[in-house]
Amino acid sequence: MSYFDPIYIFFAVPILLIIYNLVPKKVRPILLLLFSFGLFIFISKWLTLFLILSIVSIYFIGIFLDKLNKKRDLLIQDNPDNKKEIKEKYKKYKKLVLILGILINVSFLFFFKYLNFFATNTNLLLNLFKINYQLKVAKYIAPIGISFYTLEALSYILDVYNEKIEADKNIIRVSLYLSFFPQIMEGPIARYSDTASDLYAGNKVTYNNFCSGYQRILYGFFKKLLIADRLNFLVSTVFDNYASYSGATAALSVIGYTIMLYMEFSGTMDIVIGTGEFFGIKIPENFRQPFFAKNISEFWTRWHISLGLWFKDYIFYPVSLSKSMKKLTLKARNLMGNRFGPLVSGAIALFAVWFLNGLWHGAGYTFLFYGMYQFILILLGNIFEPTINNICKKIKINRQNKIYRVFQSIKMTFFVFIGELFFRATSVKAGFGMLKKIFTNFHLISTFKSGEFLKIGLDGKDYVVIFIALIVVFIISLLKEKNHNIREEINQKNICIKWIIYYLLILSIIIFGAYGFGYLPVDPIYADF
Repeated sequence: MSYFDPIYIFFAVPILLIIYNLVPKKVRPILLLLFSFGLFIFISKWLTLFLILSIVSIYFIGIFLDKLNKKRDLLIQDNPDNKKEIKEKYKKYKKLVLILGILINVSFLFFFKYLNFFATNTNLLLNLFKINYQLKVAKYIAPIGISFYTLEALSYILDVYNEKIEADKNIIRVSLYLSFFPQIMEGPIARYSDTASDLYAGNKVTYNNFCSGYQRILYGFFKKLLIADRLNFLVSTVFDNYASYSGATAALSVIGYTIMLYMEFSGTMDIVIGTGEFFGIKIPENFRQPFFAKNISEFWTRWHISLGLWFKDYIFYPVSLSKSMKKLTLKARNLMGNRFGPLVSGAIALFAVWFLNGLWHGAGYTFLFYGMYQFILILLGNIFEPTINNICKKIKINRQNKIYRVFQSIKMTFFVFIGELFFRATSVKAGFGMLKKIFTNFHLISTFKSGEFLKIGLDGKDYVVIFIALIVVFIISLLKEKNHNIREEINQKNICIKWIIYYLLILSIIIFGAYGFGYLPVDPIYADF
């Protein structure tokens, strides 16, 4: 089951909408919760138990942390002279409770996603040291979306711990926050303060919300069926057997995979956010025209935004602003000066972010390599940015100039392509093999003349459809980058123009969409993470 399954989008969700509008307002959040659990049970069966355990754990941990906060405040009120001691004492209590909550939820994630990877690599080390003992290696099927809802669970208890929110005593609201069906498979990773009130509001489905939601959903289908599913043939064929193809074909598959990943994932987010709009629930955006970014750092503020913000708020800042890092910064300033000294603690925090980011995507060396690749690129950017800025000033290059901005985006996209090559490669060795082939065997004209591009699952018509669809997406993205609210502007058109646009979108999906016999749809890529 995926968000692009006709049963889901044209049968299950419409029936839910009808029932949702018919039942009383107080019952609507419960109906959403039952539907969410029903979908989760349908996909993950008995593994739903682990979602329930996560919900129960954060619910009670949150309440316990809240009680400690209130008890501390009462003691301080009665003993203002001992404020510092009381704060320190209760901070220790809170930390123990927080660690318990983190361990419970991370242990589920570790068991399903990383235990096999850990056991396999431990056995390799034992063999290396000739120790006659082997850990049992067994791969377990994980509950759908465990990587996403675990981070949401952790953000909830961390926000209660940091007193950014109060613990919610309504277990239905907490349950719905963690299990809301559009988000459960591929995110985005929302904070409790983002969606909890909307989820429980029980807003009636309005005509405007319905139309707005289906606009967004149709655009998601457009990106998935016209572009991503077509490119799947090319990507699967070449990545799984790159040695049989030229460097030009390997390069085409790398570009194709990056586009496919973006269209599949952002298309899914369109459906998720559009579904939320039906119920008047504002789900955070997860993409903001990432390929218009100037550098890798900016790219990651535009791609998978919710994951980047999670790592920034809960890993980067706590590490970089910790007491030990502050001491290290002072020492580094004395040794390396004011320019490079502060970069040391930032580099350590950045390493932690990208090591965990790579690991979050999957238990494999390709994902860890991908994380370290991003870490090095961003670190080098931070180190050399002042130098590049000074050089540009000296030779009088305006870095805000459109031509320079385009150059920056092209350069950034090139590095993104290389990163995604390793992200998709079957192994790190295979990734380097493909990279070597691209740079040593890139014979574009001879490859084109041989017709190799037409022997990898796509014909001329497929390339034409992909190209035209990409132009449409590019124009829409460019307008959004220029702060145009496309959907609002369409809504303000007269009814004839409005429905011509709708029908063109619907017909393009029906006529040119890659589905049916002979097509291999892209499985929800991020659902595996």
